[in-house]
Amino acid sequence: MKALHEREGIFVIPNPWDAGSAKILTSLGFEALTTTSAGLAYLLGKPDGLAKVTREETLKNAGDIAAATYLPVAADLENGFGISPETCAETILLAAQAGLVGGSIEDSTGNPDDPIVTFELAVERVKAAVQAARSLPFHFTLTARAENLIHGRPDLKDTIRRLVAFADAGADVLFAPGLKTEDDIAAVVRAVAPKPVSVVMGLGSSDFTVNSLAALGVKRISLGSSLARAAYGSFLKGAEEISKYGTFNFANGTVPYSEFNKLFGQ
Repeated sequence: MKALHEREGIFVIPNPWDAGSAKILTSLGFEALTTTSAGLAYLLGKPDGLAKVTREETLKNAGDIAAATYLPVAADLENGFGISPETCAETILLAAQAGLVGGSIEDSTGNPDDPIVTFELAVERVKAAVQAARSLPFHFTLTARAENLIHGRPDLKDTIRRLVAFADAGADVLFAPGLKTEDDIAAVVRAVAPKPVSVVMGLGSSDFTVNSLAALGVKRISLGSSLARAAYGSFLKGAEEISKYGTFNFANGTVPYSEFNKLFGQ
């Protein structure tokens, strides 16, 4: 994981939500994987972003994904599953024990009425996570996330302030989900340079491409829950067709049973 962030050029790190989706992504030639909190929440029949998924559930799922692939796997560790810096540090150590080589800590609270951790505490949390990561016998790639933009706080100045502080605290990668324009992405890249910046695609319509993001200086592209939503969306449309119309056209053109059996048997 460390080498991918240090080499020249951009890379895509897609987000499996279970062992099967991890095997599919591995077969397509991607070089690393990172989990999705929303994908896991939906797998468990829970909403995302409201602290409904436990740390134990997250690490069990991430460990299953890591065991299903030879690729390096990082995890969406949400807010560290606790507000205190000590809990964030503990989560990093437990993630490493689960077979992960990277993970992200975000500055969200899980409380919709007060969604973002204060600046000072957010920085202390990242410092504690960095210290835990550096205590490990291998390089654990720590991503620090500033969540303003996806929690109804379109404050780019504060977002950049947080990312710069996280970079200074030792985070390996900086990430602000919800960046929408070339100017905003470029501003983040400039602010935290030479630290690498990750962006997420698939949250909505976008004209960005891998090449255009590379031109802006982005190092890493993740896909968040978009692949999981695409899969569940196809399932939902197929089930709705049967329920509403009594037809089965959804199955036309689906990947054959034998092909999935072969892929998952590898």
